[in-house]
Amino acid sequence: MKDGPIAWFAQNPVAANLLLGVMVVAGIATLPFMPQKSFPDIDLNVVTVSVLYLGAAPEEVEEGVCIRIEEALEGVEGVEKIVSNANEGVCQVTVELLENANADRALGDVKNRVDAIDTFPEETEKPVITLVLPKRPVLDIAVTGPADERELKEVGQRVRDEIIALPGVTQVDLASTRPYEVSIEISEASLRRYGLTFSQVADAVRRASLDLPGGSIKTEGGEILLRTKGQAYWGPEFEELVVLTRADGTRVYLRDVAVVVDGFEDTDQALWFDNRPAALVSVSRVGDENLLDISDAVKAYLAQAADRLPEGVELTVWSDNSRFMRDRLDTLLDSARQGFLLVLLLLAIFLRPRLSFWVSVGVPVAFLGALFLANLLNLSIDGISTFGFILVLGIMVDDAVVVGERVYAMQYRSGVDPGPRELLTAAVNGTRQVSVPVIFGVLTTATAFVPVILGPGSIGQIQTVIATVVLCCLAFSLIESQWVLPAHLGHQRVKTAAGEVALMLTPLLAILLMEISWSVRSFVALAVLVVAALYAWHLVGGFDRFAQRVVGWQQHFSDGLERLIQTRFRALVARAIGARYVTAAAALAVFIATVGAIAGGHMPFSFFPSIPADRVTAKLTMPLGTPARVTESVARTIAESAEVLRAELAAEASDAPPVTHVLAAVGGHPVSGAATGPIFVGGGSGSGGHLAEVTMQLTPGEEREAGTLEITRRWREAVGQVPDAVELSFDASNFGVGAEIDIQLEGSQLDELRVVATKIRARLAEYPGVIDISDSFRSGKRELQLDILPAGEALGLSLGDLGRQVRQAFYGEEIQRIQRGRDDVRVMLRYTESERRTLDALDGMRIRAWDGSEVPFATVAHADLGRGFSTIKRVDGRRVVNVVADVDRAVITANEVLAKLNAGPMQEIMRDHPLVSYGLEGSQREQGETLAAIIPLFVVALFVIYALLAIPLRSYGQPLIIMSVIPFAFVGAIWGHIIMKTFGLLGSMAIMSVMGFVAASGVVVNSSLVLVHGVNARRADGLSVKDAVIEAALSRCRPIMLTSLTTFAGLSPLLLNRSVQAGVLIPMATSVGFGVLFATFVTLLVVPAGYCILQDATEFVKKTQGGTLQAPGKT
Repeated sequence: MKDGPIAWFAQNPVAANLLLGVMVVAGIATLPFMPQKSFPDIDLNVVTVSVLYLGAAPEEVEEGVCIRIEEALEGVEGVEKIVSNANEGVCQVTVELLENANADRALGDVKNRVDAIDTFPEETEKPVITLVLPKRPVLDIAVTGPADERELKEVGQRVRDEIIALPGVTQVDLASTRPYEVSIEISEASLRRYGLTFSQVADAVRRASLDLPGGSIKTEGGEILLRTKGQAYWGPEFEELVVLTRADGTRVYLRDVAVVVDGFEDTDQALWFDNRPAALVSVSRVGDENLLDISDAVKAYLAQAADRLPEGVELTVWSDNSRFMRDRLDTLLDSARQGFLLVLLLLAIFLRPRLSFWVSVGVPVAFLGALFLANLLNLSIDGISTFGFILVLGIMVDDAVVVGERVYAMQYRSGVDPGPRELLTAAVNGTRQVSVPVIFGVLTTATAFVPVILGPGSIGQIQTVIATVVLCCLAFSLIESQWVLPAHLGHQRVKTAAGEVALMLTPLLAILLMEISWSVRSFVALAVLVVAALYAWHLVGGFDRFAQRVVGWQQHFSDGLERLIQTRFRALVARAIGARYVTAAAALAVFIATVGAIAGGHMPFSFFPSIPADRVTAKLTMPLGTPARVTESVARTIAESAEVLRAELAAEASDAPPVTHVLAAVGGHPVSGAATGPIFVGGGSGSGGHLAEVTMQLTPGEEREAGTLEITRRWREAVGQVPDAVELSFDASNFGVGAEIDIQLEGSQLDELRVVATKIRARLAEYPGVIDISDSFRSGKRELQLDILPAGEALGLSLGDLGRQVRQAFYGEEIQRIQRGRDDVRVMLRYTESERRTLDALDGMRIRAWDGSEVPFATVAHADLGRGFSTIKRVDGRRVVNVVADVDRAVITANEVLAKLNAGPMQEIMRDHPLVSYGLEGSQREQGETLAAIIPLFVVALFVIYALLAIPLRSYGQPLIIMSVIPFAFVGAIWGHIIMKTFGLLGSMAIMSVMGFVAASGVVVNSSLVLVHGVNARRADGLSVKDAVIEAALSRCRPIMLTSLTTFAGLSPLLLNRSVQAGVLIPMATSVGFGVLFATFVTLLVVPAGYCILQDATEFVKKTQGGTLQAPGKT
């Protein structure tokens, strides 16, 4: 027996068991410390710059702020694109970084350049520059009960403060409430009566309301601090401030000249939860905090909070991501257990009980070792990493099956039970015989996952998690199959049938008990009960008889399968290589037919699968400037239709009503504007009285008969058309990477962009299945554009003086900011509310000149009524307008729509507008970038796989024969999608399908490598090419079939899963499972034919050159 690590571990089973124990202990010890998340954290590589220019119109914001920032950021290293949005009162600039850019360095560069700008208007506030981090919500709590707005907010603040004091909770925000504000309102008549100006009143308040340190006095008794303490914090305190002291000593207090309103900012913002006023307390996690621990702590607080809060206050959990995570992990773990159970059953059927046990042991051992390594690589336990474990579940046993089957064949091929020395020698030699194909097979599989790891964007980061988990598992499965498994197979300590069957039943019963147990204690109790029952059965002799029958059944199946292989399959292989050119032509025909099925549209493609969520959101946008009361009326109508539908659905399913809550908001889009899903975090969608949103929360999809899409359709039909609405869209998707159709128009003239956008919208409306069509161009509010007259200039007034005084009167002047607890409160000075609500107040306004005189506004200025823009979006310095739409995938896909649009209509539209260019954004842009990146990476991976095959085979031609199965993995993946779509288990192909095919490419070559390696070994023993091919195919048929079946079996429970949580992963599982399964038949028939064709070609070349044939393995 030769020396080497395989022989050393086989001869030292203590060392092999210690190695196994280290992997198991490391994984178990790591498990409690791995962070648990609903979704892996995604690096967005985006820096945002936000500058408030309150009261300014979008064009003023664009010219005064956005353009200056864009110019300052030109040339920053690592920047891919700069997008700016000029909205009313705020400029938001998004700096998108390149994939490999140093985000921290880019953040510093952006901050330095923006801070260096000294030409911003005086009224702007300090820029806020941040590196965007994904929003990591845990759950939201709806606070209802108090009808008074202030009381409701105070209760919400109390709940927020109590939750953030809980152990392990570090981020809690109070959302959907208006900020506090102290508004000092003074009328024009009062200003004239007391001879005051806005500036004088503001200065008087600033002088009187302040705290100022005065240093200290060092006395003999000690040091005494000096302070002036006069800061006003509440409305009554401001009322007592002195504004004016006359010569006779009389004082004019602020209460005499103004009304102090200690209330809320004048924003159109309101929220209702189940038709009651509400506030939302949002709980999030930070860093690697455990989502489930935070959720449990908050829910424990809610269980006893009612006793401490005022009577009538209700706290209701809304948007519980911890439940989503639990459901997802439970779903995936159920699929993993069921898949493992199927793998174990297949192993038990194909292999001897003792062999199937030791092969199956490699799965949990490799899992635990991979957990340890994954933790070192900063991975977490989440839905994506769990899917990685499921994906590799059946693949992991491939190594052990090939090794175990070969060792078993060498141990028992004589038909006589071997002795201890023969067992050990056969274990070592059998492992060595297949070490080359096993090791290089793992390397080729790992190579195929490299393009998945290097994929761009957020999708690439998700795929990286899956691929990293797979590679970790493969590494430890290789270690287990090469160093641990031979030691177990080389030492037979279980010699009876009962002992073998007991070994086989151990993992099977463990998985079954895990399926039916409801806690750890119940699992232990059931396990003890089962062991006791089996032992009692053994004592009476029943188990021994059962074990004999099981071994007999397995041997009968094995013998029957061997006879089938030696007769029917032998004849089939002989016919395939006899008619090898026909076989190759038939395989090529199947491939061409599959490509034709794709080209014919039988399998539509969408970048991301449509995954229905457990909520439906109606997003409403009215024309900018629409009064909040009008928007609220429309929102309440939509909410009422939701309540009607809620009642109808409850009547249809009285035992489990599908709709649990209805949330309505005016003044913004708090649900859809917060984020588009865990994959991409979007910024807010703006705010204003023209925006509203209504959301229906549904029960989990597996608990209700009515589907999310069906509920959405019925709600859309119930609402119908909303008059004057700019946009009304219904969103029911769980994940998103942007709009299905997003066409971005670029140009310098917004009016021309608006015309082109209108034409494209009209064209999109002609295609059936295209819904929720809109564009980003919005007419702004009506606006008065002020200009100074010569009479005003004669008084020494400038346009700036005029604008400043008008701003003070109508928007207001910020006198100071005060800190009340955790609230930053603005103190504003402005006209009274009644004067700010009418245009007559502008005509009656008095403009103060520098000499103290005051004149009517109309004598020094005039105002022209017009209409501006609601938002001005710029990309890399050019104005843009986006046309967006959604599609009903049951009717048409976005790719089909865009293909039709680009077939002529788009060129026809753009012909009349040569100064306008267009491109694709949203999911289409992500699709293009991903495919453009992964295709060249896949080509490089194929070359590396070729090199890895050529090295052990010492041939340039044989690797091509092995890799010929890769196109048929594609064929299997396509037909797998068609089958799944036929049975309603899948809607279309997606980018995850492409990633699955790339991954399957590395898996399918393993079987071909094992087969070709076997052919070469037999040719080296002196067999002819034909006999070597046939014998190798017969010898490798069982392990090749078993490895493919275990891969498919491990994924089959996930393929049949109908839950929302599994939907995003099914396309990739379909490509891998069906691709590997179909490629098995190609491996067993087409590869032998291809090997013979290669030999024919070699002989033909040698004959034409007059030379001799190469030795086997040198072709």
